[in-house]
Amino acid sequence: MVQTMAGALHSNFLGNSPSWYKLTIIGFLLLNPIIVIYDPFIAGWVLVLEFIFTLAMALKCYPLQPGGLLAVEAVVLGLASPEMVFHEAEVNFPVIMLLMFMVAGIYFLREMLLFTFTKILLGVRSKVLLSMMFSFAAAFLSAFLDALTVTAVIITVAVGFYGVYHKVASGKAFDFDNDPSTDEEVIDLHREDLEKFRSFLRSLMMHGAVGTALGGVTTLVGEPQNLLIAEVMDWEFVEFFMKMAHISMPVLVVGLITCAFLEITGTFGYGQRLSPKVREVLEEYDRAMAAKRTDRENTAIAVQGVVALMLILALGFHLAEPGVVGLMVIVLATAFNGITEEHRIGHAFEEALPFTALLVVFFAIVAVIHHQGLFSPVIHWVMTYEGKTQEALFYMANGVLSMISDNVFVATVYIGEVDTMFKAGEITREQFEALAVAINTGTNIPSVATPNGQAAFLFLLTSALAPLIRLSYGRMVIMALPYTITMSITGLLALVYLG
Repeated sequence: MVQTMAGALHSNFLGNSPSWYKLTIIGFLLLNPIIVIYDPFIAGWVLVLEFIFTLAMALKCYPLQPGGLLAVEAVVLGLASPEMVFHEAEVNFPVIMLLMFMVAGIYFLREMLLFTFTKILLGVRSKVLLSMMFSFAAAFLSAFLDALTVTAVIITVAVGFYGVYHKVASGKAFDFDNDPSTDEEVIDLHREDLEKFRSFLRSLMMHGAVGTALGGVTTLVGEPQNLLIAEVMDWEFVEFFMKMAHISMPVLVVGLITCAFLEITGTFGYGQRLSPKVREVLEEYDRAMAAKRTDRENTAIAVQGVVALMLILALGFHLAEPGVVGLMVIVLATAFNGITEEHRIGHAFEEALPFTALLVVFFAIVAVIHHQGLFSPVIHWVMTYEGKTQEALFYMANGVLSMISDNVFVATVYIGEVDTMFKAGEITREQFEALAVAINTGTNIPSVATPNGQAAFLFLLTSALAPLIRLSYGRMVIMALPYTITMSITGLLALVYLG
């Protein structure tokens, strides 16, 4: 009985994850208390690396459970307190509310989005042009909306495309229900094309995700930390754009050039074209849907289009917090399209809420970073330099720390330190502004290197789409590498020579 219970406990622990993964997490949990006794500061850094490991293994096990165990243990060991975790979540409540309501709101616009993007995908035959359109559109929208909303849109579109072809590859009609997460029913004739289609979608998703970073750095509403920095500096929308333009615009150009180069050369996992078989299926789907679409369905798409326009205007003019706008989208899109059953509404929240929970776990790790002062040595070292050297080091330090932490947290810490120096009369207003620019661009640009560098990238990694198109942590890092190099270097050079 004891062996049976022990075996059952082992089987139940982290579910279907590999045994080596389960043992690794148990090893982490046993190791951490020993390191805390030796040195809590070192234990804090070990915890951060362990959490990054859980993100890297997201396809083996959703990071909420192993990461959550590490976070709970960190609180029990005193590396952070429950009050600190709550404070981090409270500070980031707009992001939590955005995930809860905006992502669900996008779900109710999916027919219109799939209709629109199907026309674009089938109308633009050049993969280079299509990729640049995805990247630029994501950049433009992220400058006025927010990166998470834009990422939710492109994920919804990609899941729709994948689902359509997977049905056909499994020998089913368009209107049949199908589980896209399993390949057991995929006909051998379609397996190779399905793999190519996954590669095609992976490249588009990465171009779009990087695009959100290209646009997110430009305006005060592009990323949460931008708004924080703008409030400290008392910069308005246009003023913020102009302060960043000497860095953000060259980076945007280089980012788009990198996009084209990757597609032309077919390196780093890019370059896969849409195969003729897949194009034929999508064209047939488009024709079939157009032929059978009723007046009610056409009206629903039109209503979704109007709601999407209201969404863009509300966020573009910052009429309300994104989460509140997302709730408005849910109410309007469901009320005018007759979606009133609770179970139909509930499906919209299935994608976002697990990630919302994971983000709060992430804030617990951030609380550990804050409480243990893990970044303090770096901050003090950078402060020993002056002039352009100090600006460049601020940019690089913010970039590296954002890769392994939360760019909002890094920006908060650094702008707080600089604000304190300015109020104490240690630096001039001109220096203050130059360092604020370095902090904003540093947290936004180099952080594309890893999925945990930006919330939008982490959202893509942990979405239902990632396992469908085989987009792992490691693959994201490799595909982001050329962007990281070209964009980071361009940003640094622009900061030093164009500032």
